[in-house]
Amino acid sequence: MTQPADFAVCIVGLGSMGMGAAKSCINAGLTTYGVDLNPQALATLQQAGAKQAATRADDFAAELDALLLLVVNATQVKQILFGDNGLAAKLKPNTPVMVSSTISAADAKQIEQQLLALGLNMLDAPVSGGAAKAAEGQMTVMASGAESTFRQLQPVLDAIAGKVYRIGEEIGLGATVKIIHQLLAGVHIAAGAEAMALAARAGIPLDVMYDVVTHAAGNSWMFENRMRHVVDGDYAPKSAVDIFVKDLGLVADTAKALHFPLPLASTAFNMFTAASNAGFGKEDDSAVIKIFAGIDLPQKKENA
Repeated sequence: MTQPADFAVCIVGLGSMGMGAAKSCINAGLTTYGVDLNPQALATLQQAGAKQAATRADDFAAELDALLLLVVNATQVKQILFGDNGLAAKLKPNTPVMVSSTISAADAKQIEQQLLALGLNMLDAPVSGGAAKAAEGQMTVMASGAESTFRQLQPVLDAIAGKVYRIGEEIGLGATVKIIHQLLAGVHIAAGAEAMALAARAGIPLDVMYDVVTHAAGNSWMFENRMRHVVDGDYAPKSAVDIFVKDLGLVADTAKALHFPLPLASTAFNMFTAASNAGFGKEDDSAVIKIFAGIDLPQKKENA
């Protein structure tokens, strides 16, 4: 029986979700490597007990039993795997590649075909739960792929996930479920921002409005999490406005392919696009509230 320390995994993309996943793998006893361009993230993971953290995986690619990608989009996934000096060609044959970025079903299928040509297996496995769940090893994974690939990745799934949904064997199903989930997430943030903006316009203290909603029927996980940032005046990005421009764009593309109307998602997409256009794209996605004129929002309290 394989012991955890005998299983080597590399996490590429050490943002809030990737860092949590990588630390969860370390906590589970897996031999864990990390790749990112941010030197601070690399130092943090190294201090947490990673075997190695680097800007490239060249030195250890051949040692890996699994690769987990948690980067922003399909373009980054393809560049990392198949670009100049691509990582996929350096992996051992039959290595499972778990793609956990939010991407389209079409991109997922294209990536699978390129991996298969190199003798590698893919799990289409987007994740959700935010930085807190990632840090606890309790992410929700919505995955599709061959049963054999699920088995190969079981040590990783056990380490990072509280719940794994096996959507089916066809690559692209996991991506589609995540896109539909992001429809809800984006609409909930946009609706929360609209409600809090209206409260500000009406002169209701936003901390009071937040407290009422989070103890009443209008609450949602996204309202509770993101509108706290508004109350605190803290727009340091946990997930940026531009992420939802991208994700709701994927929602729109999916709906267009299916000839399906999405009136609420379309409005939310326009709101996030307006926020990005106004210069808030790199701020926390709760900054979508800043598109509303004529309101005063709380300012971040500076430490004395």
